[in-house]
Amino acid sequence: MHRGPLTAGEKVQFTDRRSNKITDQLVAGGVTQTPHGIILHDDVIGMTEGSIVTTVNAKREDQINKDHPERDANKPWKAARAIGGWQFAVMRPRLADYVLSMPRGAQIMYPKDIAQVIQLGDIRTDMRVLESGAGSGAMSINLLDAVGEHGSLTTIELRPEFARVAWANASLYFGYEPSWWNLLTGDFDSVAATLPEHYYDRIVLDMLDPWNRLEQAWRVMAPGGVLCAYVTTTTQISRLAEALRESNQWTEPQINETLERNWKAQGLAIRPDHQMIGHTGFLVTSRAMAPGFEALHKRDRATKDTQTDVDSLSAEELTERWESLELRDISDRKLSRVLRDLQSQMRNIESEEHPDEQESAK
Repeated sequence: MHRGPLTAGEKVQFTDRRSNKITDQLVAGGVTQTPHGIILHDDVIGMTEGSIVTTVNAKREDQINKDHPERDANKPWKAARAIGGWQFAVMRPRLADYVLSMPRGAQIMYPKDIAQVIQLGDIRTDMRVLESGAGSGAMSINLLDAVGEHGSLTTIELRPEFARVAWANASLYFGYEPSWWNLLTGDFDSVAATLPEHYYDRIVLDMLDPWNRLEQAWRVMAPGGVLCAYVTTTTQISRLAEALRESNQWTEPQINETLERNWKAQGLAIRPDHQMIGHTGFLVTSRAMAPGFEALHKRDRATKDTQTDVDSLSAEELTERWESLELRDISDRKLSRVLRDLQSQMRNIESEEHPDEQESAK
């Protein structure tokens, strides 16, 4: 946690009056390019959060290419980019801001989904968490922050280059290498087989085929522990949900999707933003049963077939299926009430269409 004046090496976020944001690392003698000139880092270092910094002319020879002015010769600078005098508020970035702006190779999980993992996965201080798939470190940083230095996070990442990216992003965020993070490389099953049984309180899976990892996941999960799997397609949901049920080692899965929409408010002009973050992925959560006990699952009605593909049915079977899907019979009393209501509404329409006839009838 950083407090006090801003220092060299910290990440800061510059926000202008139009809510445009730029996140950069402060470096002594460094600059940040903006569409309206440059921000001199030496002017920012030593400021407190919430201060205002003003850009300077990007073509000042004493600030840009001082040692090699010839590099700017005939360079097509945009006039708007060269002009300074534009103001930015300076803040330390929130974790969500840092995650969205950090360098990344793999696609990151959005803050709205990360928040659901933390909440629905019940991930708290001092817990032991196992994560599969570090990616660029977005989820890992949030898990490290959630469990704290007295907890532990073990991450299994298949690709060493992704592991290096995630480690660097996490170290930059905390300002040091997090000692409570055990980052391992290799495939999930092989690495998980070396981990102690029933040790972890929570498991987070972000991979293509989480249904193939349930055996090892249950072996290392403490009874009652929560499994959170992030998937992006409905096919993955189906396969994972059925695998969880068939194993009898996990409780009935809960499936969630979160949509995010911002709003704009200016006086009485209040409206939703034109753009929103729609579908990004699904979160499937389930809890581990104790050894020797089978999970309780809802029994499907005998007449309800949720497994058979309709395209595989014969013509006779298809006819029977359609008959079983027909609406239930309606009682004579309810049918009479519906007809009376409709007839009354029809008479109202007729009276509106022929008012002269109604008057003469009187």
